Amino acid sequence: MVDVTEKQSTHRVATASARVRMNSETLKLIAEGGHKKGDVIAIARIAGIQAAKSCSQLIPLCHPLMLTSVNMALDLDMQQNSVLINATCKVNGQTGVEMEALTAVSVAALTIYDMCKAVDKNMVIEGICLDEKLGGKSGHYQRSESA
Repeated sequence: MVDVTEKQSTHRVATASARVRMNSETLKLIAEGGHKKGDVIAIARIAGIQAAKSCSQLIPLCHPLMLTSVNMALDLDMQQNSVLINATCKVNGQTGVEMEALTAVSVAALTIYDMCKAVDKNMVIEGICLDEKLGGKSGHYQRSESA
């Protein structure tokens, strides 16, 4: 692991996003709460939170962090037949929370895929990216529209 002993402890925030595209019938099933495995959105939200908290166990050399907040937003985009996933992670620490936010959206997307794969094998997980990062020595980063 990178030695962060001498780094200053600061408030750090990272936001990441992803999208799961699917058939319109699958999205309608999720929206109506009719999936036989349960509430897809609620379960994916919890999976994302758990993933952020477990990031250092999943990604080699990733520092274990004492997260102060994990906020998951999962929104249905009926026009694009997609579920949009956003995660914002916060910490007061010596290293950033980008990996926790990226892991949260990735696992939430995989959870949606797992829950719905029996009814839609054509789902696509796409666009996993860091949208914004605040805090630390490198300061503020925000993804540009052209990226």
